[in-house]
Amino acid sequence: MNLLPFATTYAATVAGWPASAREVAMWCGRQEFPLPSQAVADWQAAQDVRSHMLFEGREPLGYGELWFDAKEDEVELARIIVAPGARGAGVGRELVRELVALAREAGYADVFMRVHPDNERALRCYRRAGFLPVDAHLAAEWNSAQPVDYVWLRHADRPSAGE
Repeated sequence: MNLLPFATTYAATVAGWPASAREVAMWCGRQEFPLPSQAVADWQAAQDVRSHMLFEGREPLGYGELWFDAKEDEVELARIIVAPGARGAGVGRELVRELVALAREAGYADVFMRVHPDNERALRCYRRAGFLPVDAHLAAEWNSAQPVDYVWLRHADRPSAGE
């Protein structure tokens, strides 16, 4: 599998992966179903966001974003989704591991992600990829401005001082 920078020519493909309005909401917080491909294309304009796709040969298997915050010295993994036919085969875990590696290569101390609390399949995947829940007080603080009480996770493999 190869992780490559996202090309907007795949926006319609990625937008078509959610099978329901509920899945769209859990994936990206949007309410439209089907999700317009322009929404995925528009996400690429954010200055501190880098999107990637995981491929097996020429077949796109997954999509995910890195949201960089230099001021806080952290990266958030976001909008992770796997193609419907590739789910349940470890593709999500591989995608997350590859994204974490990119965040670490960029030199950021912390890697976080937030997950819709009803997305149990994603939560299992992310825990298997090395993520652990943040302190409950910190999660409550971060959720104060959110539309739902997300489960906030931090990657457990933090680099030690001096790395």
